[in-house]
Amino acid sequence: MSDVEAKNPPRDLPARAVGPDDPLPHVKHVVLVMSGKGGVGKSSVACNLAMALARSGWRTGLLDADIYGPSIPTMLGVTGRPVSADGKTIEPLARFGIKLMSIGFLLEDPKAAVIWRGPMLHGALQQFMQDVAWGDLDFLVMDLPPGTGDVALTLSQRVKVTGAVMVTTPQAVATDDVYKSVSMCKKVDIPILGVVENMSWFIDSAGVRHELFGKGGGQVVADFAGAPLLGQVPLDPSVREWGDKGTPVVQASPQAEAAKAFAAIAERVVEQCEAAAGEDDAGPTIDRSGGTGGKKRLPVAK
Repeated sequence: MSDVEAKNPPRDLPARAVGPDDPLPHVKHVVLVMSGKGGVGKSSVACNLAMALARSGWRTGLLDADIYGPSIPTMLGVTGRPVSADGKTIEPLARFGIKLMSIGFLLEDPKAAVIWRGPMLHGALQQFMQDVAWGDLDFLVMDLPPGTGDVALTLSQRVKVTGAVMVTTPQAVATDDVYKSVSMCKKVDIPILGVVENMSWFIDSAGVRHELFGKGGGQVVADFAGAPLLGQVPLDPSVREWGDKGTPVVQASPQAEAAKAFAAIAERVVEQCEAAAGEDDAGPTIDRSGGTGGKKRLPVAK
């Protein structure tokens, strides 16, 4: 299947606030796809979110920040090793118009384990952000590992993240762990753009809907996070089948129900990023009432 053709961005996109030490100064929005729970489909969501953004015309990159369990090479059907044209920066690989980087591209044996301690992981992430020639991007989607460990902490310290997309499945055994990830984001000031409920239901061959993992978990997490439920993705075998073949379902079968759900989620993520950038641009609000009790002051309202 051929790559998507390059399109112009559908509209002017306000950008996140970028500090002088930001390693991604030419990226308008950095979006983390994360969860406190493994096995909820973070990588499938990240790949299809990036694919949906690219198909809409946004300049998109996808960074596989799951150093110990990289999935992007398989799900995007990419092999080969990145090269450096100038000896200083690494050229990302590309597929379907998406710029890609993963530790999986650098391993001699794709079945080999990455056995690193925290400082080495921190260094790899720093290189993937600062030394990769991402160019001008509207969105850089980062696929994070499960849990609340080094990767999320490193990112919160090194880059101004637009926000996180939390992924969960409906059942309590998943949501109980996702709560921890939400709490961590609040502690390290990573805004939460919204929640994606994955594997929400299954439609059998007779057209009967089965909520295999229960229902309502995504909305409960969204309520806890104070963020919107971005969408619910059905349990669709085509997501797995196309992911194993190296083509996200959004690209391979855009009329599939799961693909439509991912496309709708991508548009809501764009809207949330635009709103977040607007809040950054607004600056502080001055209370000019003069205060109470005769005390004249001009406090800054957060």
